[in-house]
Amino acid sequence: MKKIITFVIILLACGSIAYSQVGVGVNIIVAPPELPVYTQPACPVDGFLWQPGYWAYGPAGYYWVPGVWVRPARVGFLWTPGYWGFVGGYYGWHGGYWGPHVGFYGGMHYGYGYYGSGFAGGRWEGGAFRYNTVVNNVNRTVIHNTYEDRSVVVNNGPRTSFNGEGGVRAEPNAAERSAMNEQHLGETRAQASHRQIASADKSMRASVNNGRPANAAMSRVRSQPVAHANNAHSAPATAHANNAGRGPAASHAGAAHPQGGHSQAPHPNGGGGHAAPHGGGGHAAPHGGGGHTAPHGGGGGGEHKGR
Repeated sequence: MKKIITFVIILLACGSIAYSQVGVGVNIIVAPPELPVYTQPACPVDGFLWQPGYWAYGPAGYYWVPGVWVRPARVGFLWTPGYWGFVGGYYGWHGGYWGPHVGFYGGMHYGYGYYGSGFAGGRWEGGAFRYNTVVNNVNRTVIHNTYEDRSVVVNNGPRTSFNGEGGVRAEPNAAERSAMNEQHLGETRAQASHRQIASADKSMRASVNNGRPANAAMSRVRSQPVAHANNAHSAPATAHANNAGRGPAASHAGAAHPQGGHSQAPHPNGGGGHAAPHGGGGHAAPHGGGGHTAPHGGGGGGEHKGR
């Protein structure tokens, strides 16, 4: 299918979706591939948070940015993943960000606590992050600030990777709208580096891996892909869709709702702000430069698999 990429200044306005922002980006007429199923590696360091994998866009087309464990931009902040939105016949990227609460991420079922709306992977308490080992792969012999909440597990969620007609139909709920107005920080340098490394890896390109990246997740930025939840440095493994509600194969009971304020179409060389996947800084989108990254593993939660 022929791809037409037009670099323009666009206004993303989505009907009843209460968000809009003008940004320099690309108009893409080809939908991103489905979210792949993958196994989450064990959390390598106490205090690291999971960033789900996602499809970014570059000069060679869509490429996969592996899920990865990352240090948060600030103690007390949570990661709101970016997402693709389909508006006016084009697909545009809405960049992720750090904030006190998780905002809208398009209703995407990224798994590992991100089941379409909100975040079930853990919570901050007294300056320390407590992990829900039901949905996160954490070695409890090493990391002790954990708990179990099985009520959040929902299986067999959609693998669709974009919001809008033909994809996930969701809009922000009241809590997500409130989170949209809070203080936000863009991706960290580690996240930007992670995305840049993925953009240079030909094996991550959808045109090469047919939407099934072999190295879909890793324990750390710049680390080798992992194959098993309890082996943070082995070769990547293929995950299964029927995973106890941890990975992207699971769906959240409550549909997510489009988050506002961070809606820009991704562009290969975008800059700051809530830039497109390639941009550096800000809530950059998943393309080239400094954008977003993603990451799981270990004991407590058992084997964790997702898309």
